[in-house]
Amino acid sequence: MMRRLTFIPLILVSLALGCAQAPEPADFVILGGTIHTFEPIGETVEALAARGQGIVALGTEGEIRPLIGPNTEVLDLKGAVAYPGFIDAHAHFLGVGKAQMQLKLQGAATWKEIVDQVAKAASETPEGQWILGRGWHQEKWTEAPEGSVEGLPIHNALSAVSPDNPVMLTHASGHAAMANSRAMELAGIGPATPNPPGGEIVRDSKGRAIGVLRETAESLVYDVIESEDSEELFRREVSLATEECLSMGLTSFQDAGSSLKDAERFRELAEDGELQIRLSLMLHEPNDVIEPHLDAVRVIGAGEGFLTVRAIKRWIDGALGSHGAWLLEPYSDLPGSAGLNTEPLDSMAETARLAMEHGYQFCTHAIGDRANRETLDIYQAEFEAHPEAEDLRWRIEHAQHLSPDDIPRFAQLAVIASIQPTHCTSDGPWVPQRLGDARSGDGAYVWRDLLESGAVLAAGTDAPVEAVDPLATFSSAVTRKMGNGRSFYPDQCLTREEALEAMTLGAAWAVFEENQKGSLKVGKYADLTVLSDDLLVVPEEALDDVTVVATIVGGEVRYSAR
Repeated sequence: MMRRLTFIPLILVSLALGCAQAPEPADFVILGGTIHTFEPIGETVEALAARGQGIVALGTEGEIRPLIGPNTEVLDLKGAVAYPGFIDAHAHFLGVGKAQMQLKLQGAATWKEIVDQVAKAASETPEGQWILGRGWHQEKWTEAPEGSVEGLPIHNALSAVSPDNPVMLTHASGHAAMANSRAMELAGIGPATPNPPGGEIVRDSKGRAIGVLRETAESLVYDVIESEDSEELFRREVSLATEECLSMGLTSFQDAGSSLKDAERFRELAEDGELQIRLSLMLHEPNDVIEPHLDAVRVIGAGEGFLTVRAIKRWIDGALGSHGAWLLEPYSDLPGSAGLNTEPLDSMAETARLAMEHGYQFCTHAIGDRANRETLDIYQAEFEAHPEAEDLRWRIEHAQHLSPDDIPRFAQLAVIASIQPTHCTSDGPWVPQRLGDARSGDGAYVWRDLLESGAVLAAGTDAPVEAVDPLATFSSAVTRKMGNGRSFYPDQCLTREEALEAMTLGAAWAVFEENQKGSLKVGKYADLTVLSDDLLVVPEEALDDVTVVATIVGGEVRYSAR
């Protein structure tokens, strides 16, 4: 996979310059529409020129046309609208690739529909080969499965249709999974298997495993699956993820959890010029595993700006959908539980020490209000121990449900809130069941409260939990409109300008890259997302009709819909 793609431009113009004193031609020019520079947001120009990966000029078409030479590639927008390249501030890159090779379970209305999908896959899959899927959510089914435990299905019907294939079906949240009997057998899960720290093997009233594995218990099966990893599979996942992201208009991607092994693989691709989308990785492995390698694996802008590794990721809790988010008070619909702490606090504090010592960002998955408070406490303790440290830009990934008392602490501690707006609109219909109306209104997805308190917001998708779609991110941020047509506590909506900033400048700031991307100005990368319409003015009812026309990374069109 070579970085430079063969591209048939919308309009290719070759002009010979007749003046010996003409300026040096650009490699790439874009004109024929509106170009938002975000310098500031609302500012537009008619044309842009790039040489190499960098922008060399912006202005009117008359000012830019003299830079067109015999070999200049010219993209005529034909009335389309260009923006600074959209950045996904939190998603899972290889997971996006894997999702293209798995059963897609998001649309299933019942557990039976999922069993039927697996039955069909089993009839077409060689014996012994894994069947993987993702996207089921018990709260979105029209009826509870027969014999369900806490609303969760039991594996019997699934195991009956797939006796010769191990099956692993990941929950939409990624924080639970359903395994069939063959998969549990391969993972050594039996009547006497204990719950791992921070996880749960869900059992029925007689102590039998129903097949659902919460939080860290998923690793009992995933460790078996991942033992079959290969270089060929890695490259296939990268290729599929790249294709999907570029088609959605993404030019940069912040990966929320990579292994040391994959970080090295990505570095090889970057240095060989084989990455087509800019990646920033968060390392996720135990402290004792990563500590000896932190200095060696740290890299900023490898492969001419296509790979950065300087963040560490931890999960302090789970997700609301799986009752794994760690709460200050018990769940409204599960009074016996306040969720799960998935990483011991002393281990989190040790990660904070390592991040500070080695110059890494610390990025913590925290969804529940207690998880967010404990994370802020750990960050604050480390900051106070190192008053000389400045501009650290540590992050909380999700910041999904907060105590009102903790909202101003993000700005006070200069902690970035990395949010995923589509979680709000996807999960909103059942969030009040988990938290109750009062807690939902005061602390769930409180983006406006965070912003008005002075916090920096960076927006992403958490794909493959949600679609890797920045247009859905934008729509969810500005409308908070759920599938039922209602808006989830609309007083927390962002303005269009605020949403776009979180997808560009805010996301760039979140990885120290505001001087390279996030807006369009001379010296920054020529990374642009081209859409059919102007997101600042298109009517709300037409937001779903906006499409991606082209994706440009480093002055090269990597995707074109025309």
